[in-house]
Amino acid sequence: MANFAYEVFATVVAQKTFYQAAATLNVTPSAVSHSINQLEKELGFPLFIRNRSGVELTSDGRQVLPYVQEILNTEGNLRQVADNIQGLHSGSVRIGGFSSVCINWLPRIIRRFNHEYPDIEISVVQGDFNDITKWAKIGTIDIGFTSMPVSDNLLVHPLINDPIYCVTPAGFEPENGQFITIDDVADQNFILQQSDYDRDTKLALDHYHVTNNFLRFSIDDQSIISMVESGLGMGILPKLALKKLTGDVNTYPFAEPYNREIALVANKTQATAPSTSMMIRSIKQFLTDEYHDDMLWQA
Repeated sequence: MANFAYEVFATVVAQKTFYQAAATLNVTPSAVSHSINQLEKELGFPLFIRNRSGVELTSDGRQVLPYVQEILNTEGNLRQVADNIQGLHSGSVRIGGFSSVCINWLPRIIRRFNHEYPDIEISVVQGDFNDITKWAKIGTIDIGFTSMPVSDNLLVHPLINDPIYCVTPAGFEPENGQFITIDDVADQNFILQQSDYDRDTKLALDHYHVTNNFLRFSIDDQSIISMVESGLGMGILPKLALKKLTGDVNTYPFAEPYNREIALVANKTQATAPSTSMMIRSIKQFLTDEYHDDMLWQA
């Protein structure tokens, strides 16, 4: 099996200190330090910059990380295949998702999967679209939910088109009573998350000539609703994000429809792991049941 030093290296990256890595691996900090020193000696360059608060990767260390992670992932896949041959159906699946997927989809996906495969361990991390893509690329997650486009060398399955709506205070009504036009948003402030602005939200705002002068930023979707409810501006949120949000607000489509395309991404090495491939099938079945003919991934 893989060199233990690789596991130590990946754990230090995740925990950011030798002490926490030692606690995670149930070894002494000196054992972690020795293992990293030996690995650095073998490779011929430093992997970490040590400081009082912990450690951070050197530029060389950042280049090495995806290869070390791939070795560890491949070893984990081998163990899963061996267990499945013995009929144990063990393994693990690491999933990354943005907030509305974590709230609306993952609890039901995981509950269904756990019922069918109770011995497979599932972990979930939350991040923005760029985080998810990066984590899948280097192999620290097996499966991720993100928004198209995805340019990295990943396995990509488009899932659904998620319509984007304008959220207004309860007392606001568009001139035509049905959808938002350019006249409705003239000189209006818009409240959104900073991480959303570079993608589909920006396309909508640019079309309606909303400039940076009229943008305000909030920390999460529910905070956007609360600020709109208080009359501080309008919001832009996708249908999936609005499902479990509460507040005295109105939602209207835009005259020019916009949507974000949600996709499933997977590390190509990890997609072949038995537990990961079973989870991908389970996700597809769940979303097909949920969205029927609106599901983009039909193959």
